[in-house]
Amino acid sequence: MGERGAVEPHRGRLLSEDVSGWLRTILGTDSGDPALYERALTHGSLAGDNYERLEFLGDRVLGLVVAEWLVELFPEDPEGNLSKRLHALVSGATCADVARELGVPAHLRLGKQARDDGAADSDNVLGDVMESLIGALFREHGLDGARAFVRRVWGDRPRRQVKAPQHPKSALLEWTAANRRRAPAYDIVDRSGPDHAPRFTIRAAIGSFAEATGTGTSKQEAETAAAAALLAKVRG
Repeated sequence: MGERGAVEPHRGRLLSEDVSGWLRTILGTDSGDPALYERALTHGSLAGDNYERLEFLGDRVLGLVVAEWLVELFPEDPEGNLSKRLHALVSGATCADVARELGVPAHLRLGKQARDDGAADSDNVLGDVMESLIGALFREHGLDGARAFVRRVWGDRPRRQVKAPQHPKSALLEWTAANRRRAPAYDIVDRSGPDHAPRFTIRAAIGSFAEATGTGTSKQEAETAAAAALLAKVRG
């Protein structure tokens, strides 16, 4: 990767002073368990422990923390609107954006092939690592520590949503129903890239009436992009 502060993948030491200082800055606290955060930053392309179990935990913690936050912020919103807000705020793309803002890419522990394949800029990888850091923080400092961290680094993202965002696939399905068209169908056009940084191209089509394609680092992300492109096309 080459950026200053990165932990070289071939060395077995714990976190360097640069990485420890960076973590202290973004977490707002010192860690009593450096190995926990080393694991949270370690990709599966390296032998040994990696972030996957912490990501599993952090995903659930993030969902709980954001759901609690939204209930406080939008006391009049029905469950459907809260679900739309939650989906947008805990999506892989949002987690990856937060990770980039915090400088996570420079501190990932990646194998050489993963680095060469661009894993340090993959939404999938960065989103997972963001959740793994939340999982590590939860393990060390409990729900209060995880909650404080998420609310600080997610910042004003929940408040930007004056209106609950509608998912493009839901909006497209509603458009087809309202206009008496066939429900949209989604097909994979292409899949490229290595397993740790895949790239999907999906075609969304409303029968023979209209179609559009979208790309993403997961099938769900590509389907969303295709639905948004097709919705813009039929509305335009």
